[in-house]
Amino acid sequence: MLYTFFTRSLFLVFVAVLVVYNSTSLPAQAANIDPYIARYLHITEPIALDMDGQGNIRLFSPSELSIGKQLFENNCINCHVGGATLPDPQVSLSLKTLAGAKPPRDRINALVAFMRQPMTYDGSQETYWCRQLSPNFLSQQQVESLAAFVLTAAQKAPGWGTENF
Repeated sequence: MLYTFFTRSLFLVFVAVLVVYNSTSLPAQAANIDPYIARYLHITEPIALDMDGQGNIRLFSPSELSIGKQLFENNCINCHVGGATLPDPQVSLSLKTLAGAKPPRDRINALVAFMRQPMTYDGSQETYWCRQLSPNFLSQQQVESLAAFVLTAAQKAPGWGTENF
């Protein structure tokens, strides 16, 4: 079992390196837009994302998603390669898993709340597995861009947060 975990982790790291290498070696589609956003997430125009599950939406531009991707790479990718969660492989960043959390984390505001104060999957206590993103560390707009990237990748990236790529 430990061998399987390390083999899977090594594979996910390899996939992440390939994605980062390929996305940085391609010409940018437009200024400040990461090629990964257009090529793999197929985002070239602003997209509407659910803020709270009550009909409130916000448009996120490809540039904002690019900022979110960069923040993900700088703060999250060590544990969340390809949407997996290396410290706890049972809790990925797939939409199904995010929706099943207590409280659900499949909306922008809910994911931002989690990033501001990380809780265990069942919501029973704080967790230190995930970095707390205080307002002094990242602004509200930055954390929303990060959440928008995670949710968009969960919706559109093949294999994001799944066991099978």
